[in-house]
Amino acid sequence: MAAEPTRFQIGDKVHVQKIFPPGHIRTPYYIRGKMGVIADVLAAFPNPEKRSRGQDGEPTQPLYRVQFLQTDAWDNYDGNPEDTLEIEIFQHWLEPV
Repeated sequence: MAAEPTRFQIGDKVHVQKIFPPGHIRTPYYIRGKMGVIADVLAAFPNPEKRSRGQDGEPTQPLYRVQFLQTDAWDNYDGNPEDTLEIEIFQHWLEPV
């Protein structure tokens, strides 16, 4: 299996692309366009968006656990300003800040 090289490390600030492709997408709608921090680098997996269209998902994509402040994720969040949310996002959705 071919794998895309890992582009980010724990602590890197990233921006989630604000794109809306059709089909099976694992990146939640509400987090697109937001900035977060890499909390963990997981393994590389076949791209689920390609697999949903009958392709093999190659090259595999690194998967990251990205942490967002709740106040950045939700416009009307009125909880503790230090509350966070973690979401697993594939590399092809992320851009460096």
